[in-house]
Amino acid sequence: MPEPPAQHARTHPSDADAISSWLASAVPTPKDAYDDWWLGRPALLRGGQIFDAVRVQPELVHAAVGSSTPADVATSLARRLSAGPVICDRGIWYYALVPPGTTTSWRSALGTIRGRGAWIGVPALDRTHQTHPVHPHWIVTPRWPRRLCDPEDVAELLRAGQHQLEGAAR
Repeated sequence: MPEPPAQHARTHPSDADAISSWLASAVPTPKDAYDDWWLGRPALLRGGQIFDAVRVQPELVHAAVGSSTPADVATSLARRLSAGPVICDRGIWYYALVPPGTTTSWRSALGTIRGRGAWIGVPALDRTHQTHPVHPHWIVTPRWPRRLCDPEDVAELLRAGQHQLEGAAR
């Protein structure tokens, strides 16, 4: 797998290997995930294993952070979600990775929780908004294995986005 790009200086290459290994463990044959990443496509990883994902409309995220510029969104999400990993799927959806089992406690209608039985397209760690803006990419790259977004932080972000959108509609 390629080295992480320079903008992820906080992720040491050995950490990147550990993160990739952790992500690939979400499928019965981790080699399949590595093969997909090597071929430049997202690996389909099973939700509910090592993470669930909250699928969010970009309008809510952009309203909450006050920008749709990828660099601004990345910086704000990293801060507001305590550096938890977030995937951007071609600007159609954002996926905040949250702990497995969040499906049982998620109560926000503003984001759709995807857990056991769902498949999530997860890009290689080197696919970021700087390197692959039109393909699924990391808007906030994982920095450590098992470090995920806090579901309450994600719900608060969505409430803030909804509040901003409602205010703009008045």
